Amino acid sequence: MVPTALPGASSTSARRPSRRSLRSDRASRTSRSAGNGETPGPIPSVTPSRLRALAAAHDIRPKKSLGQDFLIEPALGRRIVQLADVGPGSHVLEIGAGLGSLTFELARSGAEVVAVEVDRRLAAALEEASANVPNIRVVVADATKADWSRLLRRGEWVVVANLPYNVSVPVVMRILDDEPRVRRMLVMVQREVGERLAAGPGEPRYGAVSVRVAYRATARVVRPVARTVFWPPPGVDSVLVAIVRRPPPVAVDEQALWRTIEVAFAQRRKTMRSALIRLGLDPDEARRTLDACGISPMERPERLDVRQFACLAKRRRRAAR
Repeated sequence: MVPTALPGASSTSARRPSRRSLRSDRASRTSRSAGNGETPGPIPSVTPSRLRALAAAHDIRPKKSLGQDFLIEPALGRRIVQLADVGPGSHVLEIGAGLGSLTFELARSGAEVVAVEVDRRLAAALEEASANVPNIRVVVADATKADWSRLLRRGEWVVVANLPYNVSVPVVMRILDDEPRVRRMLVMVQREVGERLAAGPGEPRYGAVSVRVAYRATARVVRPVARTVFWPPPGVDSVLVAIVRRPPPVAVDEQALWRTIEVAFAQRRKTMRSALIRLGLDPDEARRTLDACGISPMERPERLDVRQFACLAKRRRRAAR
C-alpha cells in the first residue's frame, strides 16, 4: 500500500513530475503567490509520520552525499519561525527544503517562501505536497551556484534554513558576499561550523571564516539542537546561528583582505610577522607594517579582529608598491 502524502497534496500518482511540469506548475502558482496579496491556503499539518509517508510515497531515502538529515520535529520548526521573526509581508529564502517540515511552518506564518532544493526527487515531493499553498514557491537549484538575482524578487529577504552540512559554509559566505538583499539569516548547522561562524578573537574556533563573517555581519549561536529531531539522526551536534548583515566596519580592498586572512590562518601558530613575510614583504617592511597597525610582531592571527586584518591588508598593499 502506498502511504498517503501530506494533506493538501495532489491525489495524482506519486510519479516524479518532469522538469517541464515542475516549471509550468511553479509558474502558475507563482502568479498566485502571497507576494501578490493572496491569503495562504490550507497549510498541511506536519508530523514525523506524515513526513515519512511522503518520503515513502516518492521512494525517497536520505542521501549522505547531499548532507540530507531531515528535520522531523514540528515544535522545533515552529520555534525557528518565532526566532526568525517572520510573518505576513516577509520574504523568506529556505535552502535545503527537503520534505518541507520547516517550509510549511514558514508558510503558516504568512511569509512568502522560496524553497530551494537541489534534489529533484525532494523538490517533486514538496511541489506536490504544497500544491494548494500559494505562498510556497519550490525551486530546483544548487545553492552553491544559484543566481540569486533571478530567484529573488525585489525587497529584503531573510534566509531561514536547515542547511545541508556539507555545503553550509560556502552557502553562507556566498550569500554574504553576493546577495545584499538578504539582511538576516537563521540557519541550522553543525555545531563546530556554527561556532566558527560566530567566534570572536581568542576563541577556540576563531579562524578565517570568522573574520570574513565579521566583515559583513554580526553572528551568534542562538541555541543547541538535539540530534533526535532529525531523520536520520546525524552523527554530529547542531546549533542555530543568527546572522545579521551590517555595513563593513572599515573600507578596504576586499581581495587584499581575503588574501591576508587566508595566508595568516594557513599557519595559525605562526606569528603575524611570519605571515606578512609569506605575503611578500621583507622583514623590515613587515615590522613597519605591524607597527603602523599597533600589532606586536609576535602576535598570532587568532588574536586579531577584522579591523586589524583590514589595517594590515591596506598597509601591505602600500608597502608592496
